Amino acid sequence: MSTVGARPGQPGRVELDAASVAPPLPAAGQAWQAGLADGWADERGLHASAARSRQVLDAARARLGELLGVRGEDVSFPPDHVAALHAGVLGCSAPGADPAGPVVVSAVEHSAVLHAAGWAGTPVRTVGVDRAGHVDLDALRRAVAGARLVCVQHANVEVGTVQDLPAVHEVCRAAGVPLLVDAGASLGHLPVPAAWDVLVGSPRSWGSVAGTAVLAVRPGVRWRPHEPGEAGASRRPGEHAGAVDVPAVLAAAVTLQELLAGPLGADDPRHDLLERVRAAAVLVPDTVVVGDPVRRLPHVLTLSALYVPGEELLRELDAEGFSVGSGSACTADTLEPSHVLAAVGALTHGNVRLGLPRGTPAADVDRFCEVLPRVVARLRRRLGADDL
Repeated sequence: MSTVGARPGQPGRVELDAASVAPPLPAAGQAWQAGLADGWADERGLHASAARSRQVLDAARARLGELLGVRGEDVSFPPDHVAALHAGVLGCSAPGADPAGPVVVSAVEHSAVLHAAGWAGTPVRTVGVDRAGHVDLDALRRAVAGARLVCVQHANVEVGTVQDLPAVHEVCRAAGVPLLVDAGASLGHLPVPAAWDVLVGSPRSWGSVAGTAVLAVRPGVRWRPHEPGEAGASRRPGEHAGAVDVPAVLAAAVTLQELLAGPLGADDPRHDLLERVRAAAVLVPDTVVVGDPVRRLPHVLTLSALYVPGEELLRELDAEGFSVGSGSACTADTLEPSHVLAAVGALTHGNVRLGLPRGTPAADVDRFCEVLPRVVARLRRRLGADDL
């Protein structure tokens, strides 16, 4: 099944806002339809249709476990990425640790991680990052003592920087504290990381359908249910109360398997396309590209233009036919200043985040590179900032 060419949208528009939610791949729709035919029933029932749903779910669970490097029984399916992060942060800890003990987070984590720890009244220790977005390992070593959980993402969905997870995991293991890795931005785009104790994935970000997230918890991590369950029901670590969206789980398994068999990271064609954007952006006066230029996601790039309001920049690019992102990727509806950009010392306004869908034509990227300088210059003239 081809993954190329799945770029739905309005005719003539260029979709470049697929960092957190990507257009569904053909394989996703086909698998979802198959799952709907065979797995529509509540898998918890006692009749033949329910048994068939369980078979579909169990097969998809086993497939995802194999792809992630764990047993199928270690994988559960919260309804979305945020719910999965909440489950991991609120429910996981080191064996014997105080369930209300401190949680260590990097300064560039998803807002759902930060909000979950704060909502539970858990002490939060925030570890800073360098200007590229890499976690300060020395600060992590100081912060991890006595913690119940450490949260460090695999890659940042706003600036694309990939963390050195083996080094981070080594620090956590030395302290006896489990590491929760948010791979919501990286699964399907980079090789699956091995250095983690709890892993969260977001199928919508790799081109599957809505309806499920993926949460894997390795044996040895203590799990405490973080929400009410149903009477008499036993749940896997992180498993959400209620029925699982079986067709969505099947689609997630099929698409991830297909993507992991294809080009990833620097071998992904989108990697070189974004190099064109990087080269064009640095030629625009007072404009910088944020994040690590080498250890990065292949499809995500953020640039910041001085003296240009981010909302106005989005509108101008939208009028030119480009859908792009801005603000904080995890609070995109508010256009609030990004805590990620603030943490790396970048401009928190006037930024544009590109997330290239698979199959993006080079001509679309080249046209964006031509339009960007013109739009930035036009806005600066309008605001009287073109001669600053």
